[in-house]
Parts: sequence; structure tokens; C-alpha cells
Amino acid sequence: MLLFVHRPFEAIASNLGASTDEVKLIFSFLISYPLAALLKRIPDSRPDAKNLFSISVSIFYLVGLFDLWDGIQTILISAVGAYCIAKFLRSSPYMPWVGFVFVMGHMSVSHIARQAANSPSSVDITGAQMVLLMKLSAFCWNVADGQLAPDLLSDFQRDHMLKELPSLLDYAGWVLFFPALFAGPSFDFTDYRRWLDTSMFDVSPQVDPSKKPPVRRKRRIPRSGGPAAWKAVSGLFWIGLFMALSGSYSPNTLTADSFVKYGFLHRVWIMHLVSFVARLKYYGVWSLTEGSCILTGLGYNGVDPVTGKISWNRLQNIDPWAVETAQNPRGYLGGWNMNTSNWLRNYIYLRVTPRGKKPGFRASMATFGTSALWHGFYPGYYLSFVLASFIQTVAKNFRRHIRPFFLDPITGNPTPKKKYYDFFSYLATQLTFSFATTPFLVLSFSGSILAWKRVYFYAVIWTLASLIFFSSPGKAALRKQLEKRQGRVSARLVRSISTDSLTGKEPILGISKDIEGDINEAVEEIRAEVEARQRKQKEN
Repeated sequence: MLLFVHRPFEAIASNLGASTDEVKLIFSFLISYPLAALLKRIPDSRPDAKNLFSISVSIFYLVGLFDLWDGIQTILISAVGAYCIAKFLRSSPYMPWVGFVFVMGHMSVSHIARQAANSPSSVDITGAQMVLLMKLSAFCWNVADGQLAPDLLSDFQRDHMLKELPSLLDYAGWVLFFPALFAGPSFDFTDYRRWLDTSMFDVSPQVDPSKKPPVRRKRRIPRSGGPAAWKAVSGLFWIGLFMALSGSYSPNTLTADSFVKYGFLHRVWIMHLVSFVARLKYYGVWSLTEGSCILTGLGYNGVDPVTGKISWNRLQNIDPWAVETAQNPRGYLGGWNMNTSNWLRNYIYLRVTPRGKKPGFRASMATFGTSALWHGFYPGYYLSFVLASFIQTVAKNFRRHIRPFFLDPITGNPTPKKKYYDFFSYLATQLTFSFATTPFLVLSFSGSILAWKRVYFYAVIWTLASLIFFSSPGKAALRKQLEKRQGRVSARLVRSISTDSLTGKEPILGISKDIEGDINEAVEEIRAEVEARQRKQKEN
């Protein structure tokens, strides 16, 4: 640690009431912006200089700011170990699993050490190691995919496979890419290589030359200052809001004796606010880190061939609007920690599923288990993930057996009563996840149960009640009602079409004079459509 660097942060932290490490972490996110601008200005013809610059900045962060000499050692062990496993076990079908077990086991040691230290406000290497684990486990799979015939791979796997191992300098530059060092976002090596050699910025021939993205001089990386600045401003806004509210709505509020003086509904509201305030911190951090990645050009995700508008969402990790307005768990989780969700899907959920088969219960359990281990060993994590798995099951049943009553059975469009369903599903989703994520914030088992007890386990009760109902004859009754509803509408439509057609009028376009044949053909088409919709509903 450089003392002349450390002392100013101590003074700032004492004035803000925050820990010195927290202030340093925010500083590292902010200083990454001008450094990212410098990285972007290194000539495209010097990828080696880009790698060395990124590696040097990351080492300064680890040692100069946080004195994490052991952190450098930890990163080196994981990175070198994964590279060696990919190189020497490349021909083995078990190689990616060996790599996954190695990096997960190594990170588990760090999690246990952090939990034993019991210093949540200090910065250690586990945050960076969590990001690194996603990158390294994906790297092993990408190398394994590169040894297979392309026709055995999905489009995603073909796009990310590595037929040859990268050079050590490119690999180190990817591992120690400073804008994403501590908090992500995670990205595969192929994305980094395409950014490094600028092939990421190739413009499709379908794009009008006049609408190609503007660049400076001979640099191929498009201008990205505007979207990066917006991410920086939004990130600072979320962090400022977090700092303003965290004193009043911290996780400790839920276990404090003063919490019980409020009424039940007030306690539920406070629990919801505690969850919301906790999310603000992640909104801020992930927005800041994404912005610096955008500034380097790595967030580039193509050009709209019609409008010429550039997409900068390649590394988007959070969508606050999607989370805060979600009406179901799928929408909620789809906007939260998106890169981790993509990693779990592409490198766990789909990888434990045999080729040619659909993911099932084993894939779901492996995904939830991996996610829990990835976060650490606090009991609260496991309470949250176990409850979340049941919540998702309940949500699927509601979507399949309740939601169709609020949709037109033929067109699928919302009925006038759909707004009521939307309101209650929004309320249930938000309050359920506020309850489910409480152990994730409280961490301890006794504290989590205490917080749940003080709101009478409301989400556990209605989740359990829903599971029981959908395992009872009630589920079959709902299906029967849906089939009757579909059948009545289908029969009414068929009769309507038949009656109208029997008037003997010529078709408007005068194409056919065989009225009876036209009627029969129309009726058969309608029947086929109705049957297809019924089969689709049953499959869902």
C-alpha cells in the first residue's frame, strides 16, 4: 500500500461515515474512466501495449490501493491453473469440469477466509475472484468446444469456441482487464480478442455507409464518450441515493428490537425498502463498471442497419427498470446480474444437460447449487436460493393456469381485466422477492429466521399454499375450465364463420365460385388453428 495514496482516503471516509476500502473502491471505479480513455487511444496496431497497460493498472489497484499482495497470488493461482488444465487436458471430455472444480474450490477457500474474518466493509480478493471464476470456467469450456466438430455445437458455442490457446500476454490482459477487475462485468475471451484485434467493430455490408459509426482518425473503435458518461452519471446517482437511505434502511433494521413496534403492513413495507436500498448499491457499482468498459469500446454490440444507431449493451449487467417493474420472477431475475445469469445458463444449466435433450430438474438444481456456492457459505444465501427455486415453480404454474383466463383465447390479446392481474402479479412479485432476498442481506441463519418471523413468514406461506394447490385436483380443475373456455370460443367462431359464408355471396376478390368448398376450407383452417393452440397450451 502506498501511504501517500492511503491517507487522503482515510480523511474522506471519516467525513462520509464510510469505510476507507469502500471509498477506495468507488475511487477505482471513477478513475477507470480517464484510464479507459487512455487505453482506447493506444493505437489499434499495438495490442501488446493495450495488454500491458491494462495489466499495470490492475496491479496498481491491487497493490497500490488495497495492499492485496495475497490477492495477486490468488489471481495468479487460479489463472495459471485454469490455463494449464485447458492446455494439458484439452483432449479429455472432463477437462472443463476439472477446470470448474479447481477454480470453484480455490474460490471457496477465499470465501471461508472472508467469512471467518467477518469484515463485510473491507475489500478483499473474493469479489475479483468471483468475476474471474466465471471467466476461467467459460474459458475451459470454450477450449473444449474448439476440439469438437462445429455441427455438434450450438450457435453460441461455435461463436465462442477456441481452437488454439491464446498467448500468455493476451490471456493475462483479459484476466486483468482493469475496468472489470473488482465487480465485473464478466466476458468471454473471444470478446476480448475481437476487441483487441478490432474485428469486433467490423460493420455489416447491410449497413448504409453513410450510417457507419463515427470514429476518430484511424481508430476503429467508435466514439463512446456519450453512453459511457450516461452510465457514470446514473451510477453516481444510484450510489448517492444508497448513501442517503442506507442509514435508515440497513439490513440491521430488520433484526433490531425497534422493528417490532410497527404494525404488520408497515414491517412488510420496511422490509421492501431495505431490499430496494440494498439493490441501489449494485445498480451504482454495475453501472459505473459497465460505463468504463463502454468507454474502452468493449461494450460495443453492433449497429442498427436501418437507423445507424450503435448498441453499447454487450456487457450490460443490470436493468433497474426491469427489476423494479417486474411482474414475475422471470422478469425480475432477467434484469438482475445479467452476466452471471448468462454464465449460469450457458456454462452450467445447458452443460449438465445431455446433448439432444431438454434441461430438466437436474439442470435446475445444478444451476441453483452453483449460484449458491459462487456467492459463498453464509446460511442466508442458501435460504434465499432454496425459497427462490420454489417461487419460480409457483410462478410458472400461475403463468400457465391462471394468466390465460385474462387473455383472449383466440388472439392471445389481453382482456379488459388483464390490468388487475398485472397489478396483483406485480405486487406479489416485488413483495415476495423482498422477503426472499432478506436472508441474502442478513446472512446469518438466526437473523434471517428472526426477520422472516417478524413478518409472519408471509411469502413462505403463500408460496407453500400455491405449491399445495397446484399439486391438488385444483390444477386439473383449472385446466378443465381453460379447455371449456377455449372450446366454447372456438365453436362460436366456427359457427359464425359458417353462417356468414352460407349467404352465398361471392368472395370479395372474386377468386372462387365454389362457395361450399370455400366454407369447408375455412372451417378446417379454423379447426386446425384452434387445435394447434390447444396443443400449445397443454405443452406449456
